[in-house]
Amino acid sequence: DPIKKVAIFGGTHGNELTGVFLVKHWLENGTEIQRTGLEVKPFITNPRAVKKCTRYVDCDLNRVFDPENLGKTMSKDLPYEVRRAQEINHLFGPKDNEDSYDIIFDLHNTTSNMGCTLILEDSRNDFLIQMFHYIKSSLAPLPCYVYLIEHPSLKYATTRSIAKYPVGIEVGPQPQGVLRADILDQMRKMLKHALDFIHNFNEGKEFPPCAIEVYKIMEKVDYPRNENGDIAAIIHPNLQDQDWKPLHPGDPVFLTLDGQIIPLGGDDTVYPVFVNEAAYYEKREAFAKTTKLTLSAKSIRSSL
Repeated sequence: DPIKKVAIFGGTHGNELTGVFLVKHWLENGTEIQRTGLEVKPFITNPRAVKKCTRYVDCDLNRVFDPENLGKTMSKDLPYEVRRAQEINHLFGPKDNEDSYDIIFDLHNTTSNMGCTLILEDSRNDFLIQMFHYIKSSLAPLPCYVYLIEHPSLKYATTRSIAKYPVGIEVGPQPQGVLRADILDQMRKMLKHALDFIHNFNEGKEFPPCAIEVYKIMEKVDYPRNENGDIAAIIHPNLQDQDWKPLHPGDPVFLTLDGQIIPLGGDDTVYPVFVNEAAYYEKREAFAKTTKLTLSAKSIRSSL
């Protein structure tokens, strides 16, 4: 079916300013995001965190869109982000309901050197694979990576997951609470190409079969810690800023302050992402290991 309702979320994390800045701009003047026959709604997801320029107020909004939190009885005692999640679910969902928004683009920044990244939650979704292929092709020669978070225990309940087609857009490196013109420009282009794809699809254009390279999460790696639970080693200089690059068994991963190198164990080459991400210190994650694979999509065409 043609796509009818699209939302663009900024400020899911209040200190990731590119999405906040763009959404506020589009709320004042949304000309560049409008497409014929399409309802596009820009929306600030976590206004209290945006006001404080902090990731969240009580808990991470991008982790609480699970049935348990969405089903809790609304009360002032609930964490702010859980109450906000219920409001967002009511406005754009409900989750897994045919009335929910067709697509939600959730705009994020990372302090890691990940460039333009699209986050995919379902490896069998032909529509999203086609969209990501279109965005990647349109951005070329600028690289655009696809991070697949489909995993039985590591996938989390994202803010965008209430839509039929959830799309995470992650652009970095950018410090928290900071704006960079180059990063803003890249995110803006990713959104433009995504909306152009939807417009073309709605107009009846057929997209032939395609394939994309993706990086699928396998494992999250914590920093080495001492008996008190404090970080005992830092990301090795050889790994810093090397997101998406192959990391081979025996390659340096961590470095202690007395110069000891801790290498990658195991037998497999992996591809690290979110290397030394500032927001993940509290989540005990130094980086995530991914494996590289290819996803294919059948041809698609809307039934006008």
